[in-house]
Amino acid sequence: MKIVRFSHQGRERLGALDGDNIRELDGPLDALRGAAGAQPVALSQARILAPVIPGKIVAVGVNYRDHAKEMGRELPAEPMLFIKPSTAVIGSGDAIVYPPQTHRLDYEGELAIVIARAAKNVPEKDARRYVLGFTCMNDVTARDLQRLDVQFTRAKGFDTFAPLGPVIETELDPSDLQIETRLNGEVRQRSRTSNLIFGCDYLVSFISHVMTLLPGDVISTGTPSGVGPMQVGDTVEVEIERIGCLRNTVAAAR
Repeated sequence: MKIVRFSHQGRERLGALDGDNIRELDGPLDALRGAAGAQPVALSQARILAPVIPGKIVAVGVNYRDHAKEMGRELPAEPMLFIKPSTAVIGSGDAIVYPPQTHRLDYEGELAIVIARAAKNVPEKDARRYVLGFTCMNDVTARDLQRLDVQFTRAKGFDTFAPLGPVIETELDPSDLQIETRLNGEVRQRSRTSNLIFGCDYLVSFISHVMTLLPGDVISTGTPSGVGPMQVGDTVEVEIERIGCLRNTVAAAR
């Protein structure tokens, strides 16, 4: 099932894609069901939003073998975690704002995990029970500020720095999917999730032993090699096999 969050006639809600229509869903994330009496909404009449607004985004640095090689770094012994705020989230089609504080704004295409139910101290073998599904993310980064600050909060925390979407795919094995990032139609990143150093189930388990993951939280699993800069006016696309294409343009700050 492909889950979307959408706006129609002034209301925001969750739905499931059904051809050219959206079927409204109701209930908690771990038990979504068709909304009683709801009529299908034509996809053309709805505005598709970021598929979830997480309480937190837990992101993983240096988690592709090819990216570690690109950076000249040894493979990490444990996942390197940082957090992006929920205020950074935008949807597919929304603009990434280029802040005046940075002179180097980079794309980082990533596979993201969406959590369905509260998870604490989860064994790796049970991790999938806590996952709603998977979506695309762009871990937008002010690279010069990252190098200046050493830690990542400012460089990765600006508003609009966490594009998510367009859908959450619930029926998916994430272990070997093609991931591709294009800048103005030119491929800049291409890899497979089989190149992840720490896989999805391991990450859910590892992070849940550090902090409680809540319904709607997102884990962004890291980016492959080929990260690079964006400029105002550029269009960046993150496409993951069987999920879809997250597309955003870069706009100047007002």
